[in-house]
Amino acid sequence: MAELPVAHGWYGAEKILPRITRITEPHVHPVYSANMYLVEGDAVDMIVDSGMGIVPLKPFLDGIRTDAAKPIWCFTTHAHADHFGAMHEFDTRIAHPIDAPDLEAPSEYTLDPKDIPESFQQILIECGYGRIDTPWMIDAVPYQGYDLRAWTLKGAPQTRLVEDGDIVDLGGWAAEVLFVPGHDAGQIGLWHAESGTLFGADAVYDGPLIWQAPGMSAADYAATLKRLMALPVEVVLGGHDDPFGKARLVEMCEHYLAIWADL
Repeated sequence: MAELPVAHGWYGAEKILPRITRITEPHVHPVYSANMYLVEGDAVDMIVDSGMGIVPLKPFLDGIRTDAAKPIWCFTTHAHADHFGAMHEFDTRIAHPIDAPDLEAPSEYTLDPKDIPESFQQILIECGYGRIDTPWMIDAVPYQGYDLRAWTLKGAPQTRLVEDGDIVDLGGWAAEVLFVPGHDAGQIGLWHAESGTLFGADAVYDGPLIWQAPGMSAADYAATLKRLMALPVEVVLGGHDDPFGKARLVEMCEHYLAIWADL
């Protein structure tokens, strides 16, 4: 197997809105390369999701935060491997009660695509992603000698459990927790009404949605999309892909609701 090249910097960062910076892992396979969002409050900062945890995330965030002396919280939208890899690095960890057990004791996961169940490979093909047939789930390593086989998900207990309607207040920026199940039973997003910003997690992003795998529910997903479509959204920050607006949100929701109407 060919040796992977060394990446020059693991994370990407792009300021996309006042107070909000999108963090990416460009060397992770696109299916598992999830967005992370650094939100800077007056009193507290917060990272929404924490990627794969290939390399430490918090030191990178501290290097780009306006004030690295402020506390920083980790808000995990759901317990899928590409969204909580670096969660354990943070002292304050926020999630929904349904996902808390899986975040504390995650299932085994590797960077070898051969370990992906064939059933999930077929779901990816049906959704439009195609089969993952790369040698590894990453196309570079963060440094020479990085042990690809030693990587594993690290769990941690949640220090704060939130439900639908709870408020996450960072000082000068506060958002409402939205319970958005379907893709994951305990998935949550955030709604910042003041700016019309929706953190959609994996409920809505500008790419093929995944809804057929174990633990997912088309019925719950349909209820979630109907709810999100009714919000006065200005911008959607999804768990994957680029931000988009209300027209695209409605288009996506109507597309999937039509598919699920036949189930």
